[in-house]
Amino acid sequence: MAMTQTQLLHELEPVVAGELDRHLKVAKEWFPHEYIPWSQGRDFDGIFEGEAWQESDSTIPEAARVSLIVNLLTEDNLPSYHHEIATTFGRDGAWGTWVGRWTAEEGRHGVAIRDYLTVTRAVDPIALERARMVHMEGGFQTDYETMLGQLAYVSFQELATRIAHRNTGRASGDPHCERLLARIAADENLHMLFYRNLLKAAFDLDPNQTMRAITDVVTTFQMPGNTIEGFTRKSLIIANEGIYDLRLHYDDVLMPVLRQWAVFDKEGLDGEGEKARQELAEFLDKLDKTATRFVDRREEKRARKAAMG
Repeated sequence: MAMTQTQLLHELEPVVAGELDRHLKVAKEWFPHEYIPWSQGRDFDGIFEGEAWQESDSTIPEAARVSLIVNLLTEDNLPSYHHEIATTFGRDGAWGTWVGRWTAEEGRHGVAIRDYLTVTRAVDPIALERARMVHMEGGFQTDYETMLGQLAYVSFQELATRIAHRNTGRASGDPHCERLLARIAADENLHMLFYRNLLKAAFDLDPNQTMRAITDVVTTFQMPGNTIEGFTRKSLIIANEGIYDLRLHYDDVLMPVLRQWAVFDKEGLDGEGEKARQELAEFLDKLDKTATRFVDRREEKRARKAAMG
């Protein structure tokens, strides 16, 4: 018989406590202000009558700049993310302690990225603030009603975010930016490990429900910033630069996590569990082919552009 959400939360509590202890031992304290080149800053127009931002102020390539904006606006929705997981996991015991710790660590990311972008004049601060207002007013609501669905989602999403940050830093051409985003990515990796290990434990408790949750998430996955205005255009720019695309999503996000959970080696699934696993396998096969086609087309376009000089 399938376990209820309350039962799963209770049974996973000792695992949460253990993972929290592990996390606190390996997580490194860091300070956003140490990663910002403050000496590059100068007054903007407005109250201090400085210089208005102009396109030439930014030394960051367009794709990296777009990715930085998307990453920051995504981080800005932290209040909504906190609400979602606090409502699902609760605010008591080890679950509640983790929710608070995760939120506090994530809070540094938006602070640091915004400081970097403002000080280095990498983006238009007025356009950025207007975009933040619109995006945060819309908020974020999870597409997954169950605790298992949310655990599966954040396991993939934290890893995807780690990769997006690291690759954005490399694409920026700025060692300051790369160092900052590498530091943020390290946090995201630890968060991924926490959630991934929890879902692995859930697999032992209720493999059929867990398999269904994983399949539902993988087949409908979208990044949490997908409600940003112009997200489709922005994500295409990011993908064309190779910062984050379907190939990376399949090879570096989905498959490593699925292998860790050994989803295709699990025994003892009932009919519904096997059905979910088959759906997952079929979807992954299609996604792999779609990702390959995308990369092939991108390389063809690059080759044509290079040939034209």
